[in-house]
Amino acid sequence: MKLIRFFSFGFCFAAALFAQGDGISPSELLKPLKDSWPTYNGDYSGRRYSALKAINTSTVKNLSLAWSIRLTPGANPPAGGRGRFGGGQPAKLITGGEGTGELMAGGVSIKASLLAVDGTLYFTMPDNAWAVDARDGRELWHYYWKTRGGTHIGNRGLAMWNNYLYMETPDNYLVSLDAKTGKERWHKTIADLDQGYFSTPAPIVVGNHVLVGTGNDIDSPGFLQSFDPETGELQWKFYTVPMKAGDPGLDTWASLDAARHGGAQTWIPGAYDPETKLYIIGTGNPTPAYTTGKRGEGDNLFTCSLVAIHVDTGKMAWYFQTSPHDMHDYDSAQTPILVDAPFNGKMRKLVLTAARNGYFFTLDRVTGERLVTSKYGLLTNWAKGLNKFGGPEHDPTKDPTVGGALVSPTSDGTVNWEPPAYSPDTGLFYVPEGNGYSLFYLTDLDPRGSMGLGGKEEVNVGTGGNYLSAIDYRNGKVVWRHRYYGNGGGGGLLATAGGLLLAGDGMGSLVAHDAKTGKPLWNTRIGNITNAPQTFLLDGHQYVTVATGDTLWAFVLN
Repeated sequence: MKLIRFFSFGFCFAAALFAQGDGISPSELLKPLKDSWPTYNGDYSGRRYSALKAINTSTVKNLSLAWSIRLTPGANPPAGGRGRFGGGQPAKLITGGEGTGELMAGGVSIKASLLAVDGTLYFTMPDNAWAVDARDGRELWHYYWKTRGGTHIGNRGLAMWNNYLYMETPDNYLVSLDAKTGKERWHKTIADLDQGYFSTPAPIVVGNHVLVGTGNDIDSPGFLQSFDPETGELQWKFYTVPMKAGDPGLDTWASLDAARHGGAQTWIPGAYDPETKLYIIGTGNPTPAYTTGKRGEGDNLFTCSLVAIHVDTGKMAWYFQTSPHDMHDYDSAQTPILVDAPFNGKMRKLVLTAARNGYFFTLDRVTGERLVTSKYGLLTNWAKGLNKFGGPEHDPTKDPTVGGALVSPTSDGTVNWEPPAYSPDTGLFYVPEGNGYSLFYLTDLDPRGSMGLGGKEEVNVGTGGNYLSAIDYRNGKVVWRHRYYGNGGGGGLLATAGGLLLAGDGMGSLVAHDAKTGKPLWNTRIGNITNAPQTFLLDGHQYVTVATGDTLWAFVLN
């Protein structure tokens, strides 16, 4: 156990007052992840693999706390300067929003990925964004959005285009801020609050496109949108379910009306391939989720799928469905990972995903061809083999019943929204693995089904253990598992060229593992980890950051 403590560098306090830089250009986003962290997954590949290696298997034992800061959302935070140095003037507060300011919603945890650019960290909670000095945690500005409502379960972070930032709000606005000042440039409506939409994803910038997802737990269609980064004008809108006669996939629904209410929300950012200009994103569950109702007995495309979209036009190139006719809320909105790697003796352009349903997939990312399907969840039992497309085949006996159906994984999945990681050094895909059992009871016998997530009761009845797992993408086999006694994986994972894999252990500790074996090498008990660890280089020092609820922590080598 490494005790956390404050660590002082030789540079003077004035270093904390360095001006912010010029942001990040779209061309910089095309580079592999190294010194900065300029987008949700660090780079477009989704690997969350950093080339930094000052912190490695030999030196990680010397990792120490550089600073921490506790953030207070809302219009009346206490005076700023609560970082390592303390004191100072209050952070500049900027307010915006269409609400009256009387409604204060929950969601006071940092689930966002931080943007680390030019010595500044940019991040969010629902309705709030901050700029913090990366050297000492001092607040530079705080933006507060006065909400009209919506579900405040979390916010995944910001996107950056040159010196502009973009965030989504729970009441369905895309907001653009000036990165240096926090001043609002504009805000645009992205979904209808009255139809039950609420927006949690981090936007993704690709060239002159700001790609924006959203969510809904009732009975509305999912979609992905592209906005102009300068003006905020809509460029295109891609629906993830059939919306008109003749649309692809309509024959997998009972009717057009059922498809148009079918879900498939775009909860989590995807990955981008600059060579093909395809943006690959996972989609959510069908609605109704647990009762077939009007959606019929078909596969219900394009729910629970990986979908490749031409970024300049919004047209679909290919899809692969990971949970056909899902009946357990097994969203496939997990982060896909793009790798160029050998497969059966040839270099292939691949996309990898470990789905919430307990299955792992390797696909050709140019064509969508399925190459590997494996069951990585130890207890996964909801399917009865594979269908003709290589996806799991729906087993009707595992649907919710009046007497209860025993199913693994639970509706929370083997993994949920937490980002996985991949190391090209080991060739391993890393993912949290939860092996819970639930009894799914059908409570609504009306053949028309129930709205959204209704119509069932779920009782958790046991577990086969929670793990941090490493999967060989070539065959889908688990190479090693490290047992966690909490909800292992915390808010996601980070792999580095230093041979490390960083994760929360679900019991209040940040842990650095040997990426080859899973052996824990270092840990510090700071509280429940709520976002994925990240790393960046500043003033010649490699930092590791992670959040626990409303507190942000930064570590460096002693």
